[in-house]
Amino acid sequence: MSMVQAEQTLQEVLAAYDLGGTVESADRFGEGHINDTFRVNVLLPDGGARRVILQRVSPVAFKEPDKLMENIVNVTEYLGREIEKLGGDPSRETLSVLRARDGRACVTDSQGGAWRAFPFVEGTVCYQSAETPELFAASGRAFGRFQRLLRDYPAHTLHETIPRFHDTENRLQNLKNAVAADPLGRAKDCRADIEFMLAREKDCSAALQAQRDGVLPLRVTHNDTKLNNVLMDEKTGEALCVIDLDTVMPGLAINDFGDSIRFGANHSAEDEPDLSKVNLDVELFEIYTAAFLGEAGEALTEAEIRYLPWGAKLMTLECGIRFLTDYLEGDVYFHTTRPGQNLDRTRTQCKLVADMEAHWDELSAIVERYIKG
Repeated sequence: MSMVQAEQTLQEVLAAYDLGGTVESADRFGEGHINDTFRVNVLLPDGGARRVILQRVSPVAFKEPDKLMENIVNVTEYLGREIEKLGGDPSRETLSVLRARDGRACVTDSQGGAWRAFPFVEGTVCYQSAETPELFAASGRAFGRFQRLLRDYPAHTLHETIPRFHDTENRLQNLKNAVAADPLGRAKDCRADIEFMLAREKDCSAALQAQRDGVLPLRVTHNDTKLNNVLMDEKTGEALCVIDLDTVMPGLAINDFGDSIRFGANHSAEDEPDLSKVNLDVELFEIYTAAFLGEAGEALTEAEIRYLPWGAKLMTLECGIRFLTDYLEGDVYFHTTRPGQNLDRTRTQCKLVADMEAHWDELSAIVERYIKG
């Protein structure tokens, strides 16, 4: 799409909304890589101003935007009601979807693109990484609170926005298929990495089997629990609002916890080639656990709490499996900037998994302290 076409499309979408005033500007915003995001500045008739976030939903990542938006509307409206009951401020503590003039939550442009709009949450800041333990803990409280507020939401009624997203058994099968096909002859370069994954085939079924057995309940899960998906209050520094709800769907609470540990409880880059720098930080694991369970504790079952280390291990293992599969298939899914980057990403995940296994008794003892007496 040319710049002129893009500008015309933006104006077309803005016209579909009544934003209560005159649009002064619409500028690209944020550091997300999936959706096209704009911050819209609106001049109100009384001389005041408001800001709105306008996003084009990625057609590559999300094939059914109407179902995605149905999830977001239902979950945010539910959160708003729960926050209000607790005496909170829904306009700041959860996202809310702005309706278009025709009442819909999703606007389709003349090119077939799907758009949505949210009020901009003023007085907040978003951090790209947890540079301090305090920030990591704040994100733990945010995602723990997310679980607590949604504890009674009927998770089975949500759509799967990305089918089989955390089906670790299926992810391993995809890896086996990639090894068998070996289209670029890369398997010979990573035999040890392949063997590492295959040796943990039983692990890949641990959480899924517990779910099938009724040990782990289905929950509303966020599925992208990075710090940059939490808005922090500019004045207090405390976590305020969980954002980026595109992957909200039915899942396991331990996976949300585990994904946070995967990227937050270590100090290395995801593609660090020097594996001596890649280590699980048990202290950060404990800090996040205390924060997460301080908010979510009573909403979770004893089994869920006991399985939290499994969440960390499985999310890390699954991510490594995905990186390795993509490496074997020719780096077609994850964006790379240099040869072998997906293999380096694979190996950092393997190192973290091995570290978790080495500290397993310690991790289990940490979560055991939070089991209700």
